[in-house]
Amino acid sequence: MLRIGQGIDFHRIVNGRRLVLGGVEIPWERGLEGHSDADVLLHAVADAVLGAVSAGDIGKWFPPSDERFRDADSGELLRTILGSPELCGWRLVNVDVTMVAEAPRLSEYVPRMRARVAALFGASPSQVSVKATTSEKMGFAGRGEGMAAFAVVLLSNDGNI
Repeated sequence: MLRIGQGIDFHRIVNGRRLVLGGVEIPWERGLEGHSDADVLLHAVADAVLGAVSAGDIGKWFPPSDERFRDADSGELLRTILGSPELCGWRLVNVDVTMVAEAPRLSEYVPRMRARVAALFGASPSQVSVKATTSEKMGFAGRGEGMAAFAVVLLSNDGNI
């Protein structure tokens, strides 16, 4: 049995926060605004996983109104989802993520992001694709106001859930 899920997330760029993408801290003078660590990449992946198994979304699981999740590590949030009963028996086939940001340049961090995401799934980096693109100076991302991440995940199980 195969299930596919899609996740999309957006966060505003702000001063005074660190930038974490795919579980990797990126040296930059700005970061992303959010209740948790605002890792837009992992949030999109989490929503894709939850969508694949029809288990809601990251906001349902970790509401921004809940102070327990203030500045939470998004890798730990994803690890919680992956270890939940809803994911019992499911394994990663592959995940494909596209980041949209004008700055900073992300290409040198992509191998570390792939490795971190793979580790969270207990998978191989060959099962994880992370790409970065700009929006050619158009829209909120193009103006440097925010970043977006789009993720698609394919999960498989043996049908004995």
